[in-house]
Amino acid sequence: MKKTLILAAACFAAIAGNAQNVQLHYDFGRNIYDDVTRPKVTATYELFKPDRWGSTFYFVDMDYYNSGMAAVYTEISHEWNISRDKQWAAHVEYNGGLSSNRLNTYTSRFQHQLLAGGAWNWHSTDYSTTLSLQALYKYTCRSRITGSNGYSGFQATAVWSHTFAGRLLTFSGFVDCWYNPDVAGKLITLTEPQLWLNLDAVKGLENTHLSIGTEWEISNNFVYDDLGRNNTFRIMPTLGLKWTW
Repeated sequence: MKKTLILAAACFAAIAGNAQNVQLHYDFGRNIYDDVTRPKVTATYELFKPDRWGSTFYFVDMDYYNSGMAAVYTEISHEWNISRDKQWAAHVEYNGGLSSNRLNTYTSRFQHQLLAGGAWNWHSTDYSTTLSLQALYKYTCRSRITGSNGYSGFQATAVWSHTFAGRLLTFSGFVDCWYNPDVAGKLITLTEPQLWLNLDAVKGLENTHLSIGTEWEISNNFVYDDLGRNNTFRIMPTLGLKWTW
């Protein structure tokens, strides 16, 4: 989902090899809130790729109505290690996408967002626990479609992953806080903790690469209602399936 798995995290360049996953989530937000009409199904593809100097992380979210795709949102970031222990890194990122309404009567573009700053990355000896903290300058570009002006701001991000119970369970997620002059209080907060049951850890299912779980999108000033307002606190749970390879 939005920023899902910036999760297990900007996994660190000390991990050898690529990590990829595909997630499918059913969103119960429309069942909880009458004034929210966003799509109920989201598919997410994520890729983490370390290299000699750092790492690249990419994801794309695709939202679906029954009649077809409603929105596409993507984030791509790269980090360059700036310390010998690979804990400190320079971080750059791009965010953007497209969306349409339920009746497909209009299409809207997300304003381009450019981010740059620093990151501190940590992992336990066996990589069962990871943590990434990021402090970023964020520039939201002007939109000629909506007439919105460009503006400078900041974003603070924390990303974590913890696998436990003999690799049976993984608790992972992120929390973002960023500046937006168009919302009450000027700040948007979004967190998406996930809990996964890893079927690979179950005897007889070692090679399935599948996980069953849930994601809870908890936000303030983030979710728009039918009237175009986003000055609300929301909790949106999902039921998810993930395939990792």
